[in-house]
Amino acid sequence: MNIILLGPPGAGKGTQAQRLVDRYGMRQLSTGDMLRAAVKAQTPVGVQAKSVMDAGGLVSDEIVSALIGDELAAMGDDVGAIFDGYPRTEAQAHSLDAILKEHGRTLDHVIELDVDEDALVERITGRFTCASCGKGYHDTFEQPRQVGVCDRCGGTEFKRRPDDNEQTVRTRMAEYRAKTAPILPVYEARDIVSRVDGMADIDEVTAAIGRILD
Repeated sequence: MNIILLGPPGAGKGTQAQRLVDRYGMRQLSTGDMLRAAVKAQTPVGVQAKSVMDAGGLVSDEIVSALIGDELAAMGDDVGAIFDGYPRTEAQAHSLDAILKEHGRTLDHVIELDVDEDALVERITGRFTCASCGKGYHDTFEQPRQVGVCDRCGGTEFKRRPDDNEQTVRTRMAEYRAKTAPILPVYEARDIVSRVDGMADIDEVTAAIGRILD
């Protein structure tokens, strides 16, 4: 089973992908993670990507496609793939079709986590983590039981990501709508698109995705 998880940053793709990995034994293919790993391992594709990034350029679709091809080749035929963060454009969607065909795979489902922009802004801008153990909290939804003290490790230092601010979130939402949403018609024409309420409770989102896949 090969699926794409779509949704803007903060929609919960990473959380749901990990749950799919645990439940179905699938492999999460995050292009950002793969790129960093390839650069670190100094694979041929990684060396090529590093030279582009060192020169201040953007990694091309061809390099990303090669990364995905390498990962699929290394996976067993019985292991499903979850594409997280790819494809982002219509051109990449067609590239993915070619890559999957080359490896004897087909795309089974495209699942979009549907979110409300204002609610997503609240969700993201309220996030903070323990600086010691990394446990996540939220201004509105999950405060430490004791103010200023981490529930898990007792740490008293907390941090926020600098990009967890309203302007950045709305910019990312606009970019998602402009660049990624147009690929949906490609998959809707194949009748493989499903939408899930990404603002629901995490367990409810997981259950909804499970109903689609099962």
